[in-house]
Amino acid sequence: MKNFKTLLLIAVLTLGIGGIANAQKIGHIDTDLLIKSMPATKAMEAELQKTQKTYKDEIDALGKKYEAKLQKYSAEEKAQTVETNEQRKAEVQQDALRIQQAEQFANQEMQKKYAEMMNPILEKAQKAIKDVAAEKGLTYVFNSSPGKGLLVFDKGIDIYAAVKAKLGF
Repeated sequence: MKNFKTLLLIAVLTLGIGGIANAQKIGHIDTDLLIKSMPATKAMEAELQKTQKTYKDEIDALGKKYEAKLQKYSAEEKAQTVETNEQRKAEVQQDALRIQQAEQFANQEMQKKYAEMMNPILEKAQKAIKDVAAEKGLTYVFNSSPGKGLLVFDKGIDIYAAVKAKLGF
């Protein structure tokens, strides 16, 4: 009788654990591919390239003015007084500093603009993934993008196509 109870307990536990494991559905999606293929991402990249070109043109113009001033002052250096040359040297250093500050500002603004534009895209993708997971009854969805920590995803349900359809592209 005691053996029967033990055997019954083991059978119940085994079936219970097996039932729980089978009840959890697992899916996966390559989020990098999803985000890269979203139309909003392509529009964002075009906008960022346009902004970056504007900053680059402005900085290049400052650089050309700096180079021209440097050449002019170098050519006129022997004809000027020591005081004038010192003032010009300080002026050229200020111009170089302005160019460096403009480059730093441009980089900071580009990073800020990227973050501002990327956040809504990420939120939209996240919402679509959650919606598709709910529709398909998935308990877990893993990110199968290379280097994102998931090594095996052959047995799960790939929801990339469903999420892409949910986003309308």
